Amino acid sequence: MLITGSPEIARYAFDAGVSRIFVDMEVRGKAERQGHLDTHRASHTMEDLERVRAAAGDAEIMVRVNPLYEGTGAEVNAALARGADRLMLPMFRTRAEVETYLGAVGGRVPVTLLAETPEAAGGASNYIDLLSGRDELYVGLNDLSLALGANFLFEPLAGGLLEEPAALAKSQNIGFGFGGIARMGERRAPLPAELILSEHVRLGSTAVILSRAFVAGAQSLRELRDKVDLEAEVVRLREEETRLRGLDAAELEANREALRQRVADIARDKAAALV
Repeated sequence: MLITGSPEIARYAFDAGVSRIFVDMEVRGKAERQGHLDTHRASHTMEDLERVRAAAGDAEIMVRVNPLYEGTGAEVNAALARGADRLMLPMFRTRAEVETYLGAVGGRVPVTLLAETPEAAGGASNYIDLLSGRDELYVGLNDLSLALGANFLFEPLAGGLLEEPAALAKSQNIGFGFGGIARMGERRAPLPAELILSEHVRLGSTAVILSRAFVAGAQSLRELRDKVDLEAEVVRLREEETRLRGLDAAELEANREALRQRVADIARDKAAALV
């Protein structure tokens, strides 16, 4: 998945092998939660969605709407009218919220539940039965790590908090994914993307967001083309995925331990820097 509200980038990304374009309309409460961090905070519009839909060919268009509120029904209807193929619900906590959201969607498109609160990530057994085989459960590490007071966003992954939701999704034949990923071999990344991708394979993930680092923070098509050969990078990612899928359980577990050690080191350094 690639987050963009640009029709040109959406088309370019789809042609380069990105299978889903992510239009992000979540604004309610996001600045308050993440305003102090260097994280993705888009404010795409319905007009952006309409233009992306027209430009992106056969790409699946997923739209993240706002957390459940009195205007959710109108948001859902507007997004569907402008061509959304899938809708994402962020920042939910309870089964009742999921039921209300699914009622607003009414089965018109698949949904992706974004588990980014401790209640949602740790309580998937309370609502997973509400989803169908077209739906997904995706764990959002930015807000989850903030809510848990972690110093590094991959601490929930290293700490085993994704084991249960991943297993539950698999048992229900529900798609599962988490986090974002940088380019393979990116030496400036604090945590090697290969280790993160190995956890996707081990946990049975079916989706991942290409991070801002993956596209070098590019904001325009020209900048993206200047900075990154997107098609080549997507091919490299898929080749590494294929290699990892050929590993046995012991090899994947060794990668998991390497990730845990690296995350512990990074978290310790970040904590020390705050003192």
